[in-house]
Amino acid sequence: MLHPSYSDLMNIANSEVEEGEQPVVNSRYSIVLATAKRARQIIGGSQPLTENTTCPKALSIAIDELANSAIKIDAEDRTMEE
Repeated sequence: MLHPSYSDLMNIANSEVEEGEQPVVNSRYSIVLATAKRARQIIGGSQPLTENTTCPKALSIAIDELANSAIKIDAEDRTMEE
C-alpha cells in the first residue's frame, strides 16, 4: 500500500491553491506523472531533497519529497519545481 495515499498527496499538492481557483492536481494520474518525473531526475543524479531512510528507491524518495512539500507540481505544465 502506498503511504501517504493518493488523496493525501493530492491534498498536499493543492494546499496552496486559494479558494475558487483551479486545483493543481485533479487526478491520480497527475501524481503518478509528477513523481515518476522526479524519480527519473534522482536516478539521473539529482540529490534527494529529503532524507528517506525507510526505502532508498528513487520513486519512494520522490513520493516522500512531494509528501513533505520539498517539491511541488507546477499548475501550468504539470511539471515539478524544486
